[in-house]
Amino acid sequence: MTDKVIENNQVTVMGEIVSDFSFSHEIFGEGFYMVDIRVARLSDSMDIIPVMVSERLIDVTEDYKGYYVVISGQFRSYNRHEERKNKLVLSVFAREIEFVEEIGDSVKTNQIFLDGYICKEPVYRKTPLGREIADLLLAVNRPYGKSDYIPCICWGRNARYASGFEVGERCLVWGRIQSREYMKKLSEEDLEKRVAYEVSVSKLELPEEELV
Repeated sequence: MTDKVIENNQVTVMGEIVSDFSFSHEIFGEGFYMVDIRVARLSDSMDIIPVMVSERLIDVTEDYKGYYVVISGQFRSYNRHEERKNKLVLSVFAREIEFVEEIGDSVKTNQIFLDGYICKEPVYRKTPLGREIADLLLAVNRPYGKSDYIPCICWGRNARYASGFEVGERCLVWGRIQSREYMKKLSEEDLEKRVAYEVSVSKLELPEEELV
């Protein structure tokens, strides 16, 4: 049961550690910490991806900034209550960490596969320049009755295809995790810069059994 569930949410990111470890929470005496990884995109820009790591995987008291790592795990979500409403918080949950000397230019540094269910009606729109976009929210099951809710963004032909998906349909997604800065309006005068995380979809499909 557990192995099958882990297969439906697979992430590999490679990059540079760019922050210290900060304490997140403790479960049954095991401490979990957050650390930021800078991951290169093909377009010469970067994504800063938050990673949750157990103190049993790595010495969280050490300063690893500037070290290169390969992290395998899952993309997870939880609801944090703030400003009188829940905020969806996303991070990579590390199962394995490997230190590497360098990361080659041709290596895929950021890959994710999700097997989940459409849990909100897709939002299809066009940019002012006519680029087609569709937003999906995918519920991916976890052991013990939990689920992760992962925002996904599709482009072009994938966006047109995804716009016809229905709530409850099973969907397979391949892509990469991206970070995106945006301005949050707190009041008439106050804006705050925030970062959103989502899956930029390169391929998606409905499994055959759903099409019968």
